[in-house]
Amino acid sequence: MRYEFRIAGVVPDALTETFPELDTIPAPENTRFFGTVTDEAHLYGLLIRFQSLGLRVLEMRELPG
Repeated sequence: MRYEFRIAGVVPDALTETFPELDTIPAPENTRFFGTVTDEAHLYGLLIRFQSLGLRVLEMRELPG
């Protein structure tokens, strides 16, 4: 499954590097992370990692296959 996560604000490179399994696209008001999520545990692990780094997830969605 591929997912997109839209994160509030511009995420610094030092923090984007903590998500090596995801690609990033910075924008003026948010940062988008894209990548393959292997299973539900991986998905929740990513969400916990975003939260533990103080990043606010604005939107999360599964991308079409």
